[in-house]
Amino acid sequence: MATLRDVAREAGVSVATASRAINGLGNVTAPTRAAVMAAVKKLNFVPHSGARSLTRRKTDTVGVILPDLFGEFFSEIIRGIDLVAHESGMHLLLGNMHGSTHETAAAIAAMRGRVDGLLVMPPDLKPELLSDYLDPALPTVLLNYDAGSLDLPFVAVDNYRGAYAMTEALLAQGARQVVHIAGPKHNRDARDRQRGFVDAMAKIAKERSPVILPGDFSEESGEKAARLIVEGQLPADAVFAANDQMAVGLIAELARAGVSVPGDVMVAGFDDIPLARHLSPGLTTMQVNIDRLGSTGMMMLLRLLRGDTLAAASATILNPNLIARGTTASLPGAPRASAAAGASPT
Repeated sequence: MATLRDVAREAGVSVATASRAINGLGNVTAPTRAAVMAAVKKLNFVPHSGARSLTRRKTDTVGVILPDLFGEFFSEIIRGIDLVAHESGMHLLLGNMHGSTHETAAAIAAMRGRVDGLLVMPPDLKPELLSDYLDPALPTVLLNYDAGSLDLPFVAVDNYRGAYAMTEALLAQGARQVVHIAGPKHNRDARDRQRGFVDAMAKIAKERSPVILPGDFSEESGEKAARLIVEGQLPADAVFAANDQMAVGLIAELARAGVSVPGDVMVAGFDDIPLARHLSPGLTTMQVNIDRLGSTGMMMLLRLLRGDTLAAASATILNPNLIARGTTASLPGAPRASAAAGASPT
């Protein structure tokens, strides 16, 4: 393999001059740069990424730390990030929290010195603990996390508004016994979605103690809820799951038991993962545009890397849209629901 010294010798310049030319630094004339790049091409020279990073003080890499790397939700976020990063000539270095505070700290620490900036989705961490882990000198954008006390830029989904609108739509569709399958208690998204459901039930249906089943965002949680309905332990004419994965598990288990969706039970989810539109019937859900969450965060991080000053006041809040599909078709004699998200809660 050709070395930098070989390139310098071929171009007739010093090693330092060859390095400056390859890294696009100043103090190199156009003819000299052309001679060096011709030598690079002739010798098929590939710069050492680590050495190049030290010279340029840049890695052209962005760190992305998520609670998990598996499932359609996270793959869509990564896809959105990568679309913008690729266009900007940036690479991604992925880290996984695995739902552990210790591993979150380890994942963030592992990024230091290896990335130019950081995208972090820390749904379970308190702001003061997150502050201890983050490097103030490393440009950082938070995903789906409002940590105003840290004064960091963030992109978040209005989960409360989306859940309120979905519950409102189910009630307008004629549902009277709406059950909510919640997400993990420690998850901020899950808590906001549950709060939106509870408030809508209280204000619209005058139900102060709606039925809420525990869940963990997995298909298994939806299957457990379905078994309660099938066994007659849980009267329900509509189920609003806090994410699509649980709704998918619910529908599959109901189908196995011969329960009709939406004839016997209407079902709705949240996120609009790609699978939602391919089910039969299609899943009614709140469309988050998950890839946009990632792409918007990446665009904000690029602004930080270019020297822009961004803080919590620069936050972008994404409003989800209600997508009405076959799992909430009208019950006999019930009014038809609108495909719009409905009025904002007050």
